[in-house]
Amino acid sequence: MSVANPATVEQCLRMGTGFTQGDRTWIAEQFGPLDARLASFDADATELEISVKDRQSPGQKVTLECWTRDLDKIVTTSTEDDLHAAIMDVRDDLRRRLTDAKGRRSVR
Repeated sequence: MSVANPATVEQCLRMGTGFTQGDRTWIAEQFGPLDARLASFDADATELEISVKDRQSPGQKVTLECWTRDLDKIVTTSTEDDLHAAIMDVRDDLRRRLTDAKGRRSVR
């Protein structure tokens, strides 16, 4: 199934609490591997939002939320102390969960 307007990180990513628009470019670069998973969803019906609570302090929490028309909302979180590691953690978890959800959808 081909989508006329496939979703990409660049189109769908929003900065939530704890991040600025200045952070957007480097986060979008880190999230590039998600594009392959997002491509099966329409860009106009897909949103990603990343936020961080207590940034750069012990106990920080990074949250990545994904909304699409075709799936229930997916929320991934990381409590890694290193911000870069936390961003990679939520990215990888979302990629895995999108793959799982796509597999379940194709079985139906």
